[in-house]
Amino acid sequence: MMTNPVGRITQGQFSYLPELTDAEISLQVQYGLNKGYAWSVEYTDDPHPRNTYWEMFGLPMFELRDAAGVLMEVNNCRKTFPQHYIRLMAFDSTRGVETIVMSFIVNRPEREPGFALVRQETHGRTIRYTVRPYATDRPESERGSR
Repeated sequence: MMTNPVGRITQGQFSYLPELTDAEISLQVQYGLNKGYAWSVEYTDDPHPRNTYWEMFGLPMFELRDAAGVLMEVNNCRKTFPQHYIRLMAFDSTRGVETIVMSFIVNRPEREPGFALVRQETHGRTIRYTVRPYATDRPESERGSR
């Protein structure tokens, strides 16, 4: 049974839905702003599930109250890194929470390289599996130029 029929990286909210339009992104951002969340834009060319520390594009937008400002930063990041994964993250700074409460991908490369499942046999009959992204087969400076 295929659990990911679209063959895309599935991280954050909305991963199994079609790509969000800019209008839909703005609605989600405004929802977060109305709840008092601060937004940040992040990008990477290595979307491994354990790669939680993506590069931040600009500074977090703590004082922003309009979704248009966040979308402007997303579009600037898209222009700068068109072949990277770009995600939006919302931070709730209320006392007792202080964590990421929303996260979703807003840009993907034209071609998503995917992952390889590496099998390693160890002592006895123990078998270990590791997921390795194909994106890391090339040096970092060449990954977005396929």
